[in-house]
Amino acid sequence: MTFVVEPRRAKSAVRVIEIFEFFAAGHERATVMDIVRQFRRPQSSTSELLMALVEMGLLYRDIETRSYSPTPRLAELGRIGQPDFIRDGQVYKYMNRLAQTTRCEVGLFGIVGTRVQMFHKIDGPDEALMEHETGSSALLSASAVGRLLLSTLPVAHSNGLLWRLQAEALENDRFDLKKVTEEVALMSEKGCVTGTFGFSKRTQVTAAIIPDLRSRHRLAVGVIYPDTARIDATALASTLKHGLAHLGDVDKAGPVDLLRGVS
Repeated sequence: MTFVVEPRRAKSAVRVIEIFEFFAAGHERATVMDIVRQFRRPQSSTSELLMALVEMGLLYRDIETRSYSPTPRLAELGRIGQPDFIRDGQVYKYMNRLAQTTRCEVGLFGIVGTRVQMFHKIDGPDEALMEHETGSSALLSASAVGRLLLSTLPVAHSNGLLWRLQAEALENDRFDLKKVTEEVALMSEKGCVTGTFGFSKRTQVTAAIIPDLRSRHRLAVGVIYPDTARIDATALASTLKHGLAHLGDVDKAGPVDLLRGVS
């Protein structure tokens, strides 16, 4: 039996996620007009959608200010089926310390189809280094962190995705299939990488896989910086691997200052 998703229902799902991402971006409260202006949505349907989320117990509604805010139930839904380091917030605490120490963006990445997506991002203190949005993505083959995540998959699956990416690639996205396949094979042994970020121009990333052999969906944490940054990428990769291996131990996981300056 074939199920067809109606365009109207698909749009409603997108709008619900937009509201959740508005709060995830650091907004503690939101009015109907905040959502309308942010996403250019109709006021009447936005109001109805917010009230529906209130009835489901996912949002609070403040009668005096006519504003909405997330309930604990919304947070609980986000933790369902996630590994301990996500549910307990261990990886987010480590990412925050890493962002403050390196003064760079730090992202949590995973595979979605044929793309690598930034599931979560923490900005460093330097506003000039804040370029990317949570939810942004790039082709797995175009990003060093994407190829790193490919290396965690079974070889047949990884090679199949690379073949598909090459077959479907536009002219500007084509790559040397043999070379990239060999690179991915080497990354599976190292568990870390430094290379082109792929989400934007003139940007590098140093990333490492989070050790979690029980999960089918592996994740990586990466530090994002301009290609002009004078940084000891080898030391940073080593720090990432050590820190991610000790997420439950604050003292052992603490990052060191590895950013040498940006020219």
